[in-house]
Formats: sequence, structure tokens, C-alpha cells
Amino acid sequence: MANEIFNWILANYIELLGTITGLVFIFLEIKENSLLWPVGIISSLLYIIVFYESKIYADMSIQFYYVIISIYGWIKWKKNSNNIDNQNSELKITRINGKKALFFLFTSIAIFIVISYILIFYTDSPIPYLDASITSLSIIATLMLTQKILEQWLVWIVVNTTSSIVCFERELYSTTILFAVYTILSVSGYILRKKIMKGRN
Repeated sequence: MANEIFNWILANYIELLGTITGLVFIFLEIKENSLLWPVGIISSLLYIIVFYESKIYADMSIQFYYVIISIYGWIKWKKNSNNIDNQNSELKITRINGKKALFFLFTSIAIFIVISYILIFYTDSPIPYLDASITSLSIIATLMLTQKILEQWLVWIVVNTTSSIVCFERELYSTTILFAVYTILSVSGYILRKKIMKGRN
């Protein structure tokens, strides 16, 4: 039994490292620690390999986006926290407004259509619509994260729940656990951030 576990770890060490860094990422995100961004970059680079090997191509592609947006988010968070001229310059948690909600909605639909088309006609993806849905919503949720919009947690709940189901079907078991934990922590993150917002008002 121990030998089988050891062999499985050797065969899936990249996925396991991605899972570990992913858990650290969500922990730092809940704590609003800017180190979440470099940890997220490492996790994304690892999952580029994992999702490519599992033929989850849209999720693989979004990892490149995560690397870029993580650099942007890291700079944005650090810029606000290091601004000594204005102690109130720290990026605060906000609620989404109607204009932004419509922008995010139509943007996610457009991204979904484009990704679905690519997956259906140019790849051998076995789950093009699910893959496209997860990817389009993930892009929007990450954009919301860089702006500390509270409702990003609600989007992540949908993304993480769906991702855990997809990864289980693709036999990515440690990643299934990761996304299940993400789902739980996303619920906790939403509740915690909402309480913080009320406390600041």
C-alpha cells in the first residue's frame, strides 16, 4: 500500500505541488496578503503542465492569464499599500455596481463564446462548454479580485464547485480536493469580507 502511494506521488508530484501552492494562495487571499500573487504565479505555472496533460485546454490557457494578472495585481496591491503620502490609500473592499456588473456579464459571455468555438473546432477537448464556462468566469473573478470587489467570492464559488466536478471526472484527485477546499474557503471568504465591510462602515 505504501509503495502504491509513493508511486502515485512520483507520478503526480507536479499536480501535488500545484495543489499545495493553490491552498497557500487561497489562505493568503483570505488574509488579504499581497504574497498571494507570487504564490499564485508558481501555482499557475505548475497547472499549465497538469491541465495540458489532462486535455483541459481552456483551463490550461487561463493559467497564462493568471500569471499576467497576478503580476498586475501584485503591483496594484503593493502600490496602494506603499503609498506613504496617503494612509487611506489602501485598496478597500467594495461592492459591485450596476455598470461593472453588466460589463463583467457581457465580457464573460463573449469570452465563453470565443473559447467554446476554439475548443470545439480546434482541439480534442472532451468538455468544451464546461471548460469554456470555468475559464470565462475565472477571468472575470480574477479581474474582480484585483479590484477587491466583494462579489468575486460568489463567482469563485460557482467556478470552484464546477472545477472540482470536472477534475474528478478527469481523475485529477488532489486537484479535486483543492477545488473542494477552494469552494469552502470561498464561502468563508465572502462571509468574512462582508463582515469586514460592515465593520468599516
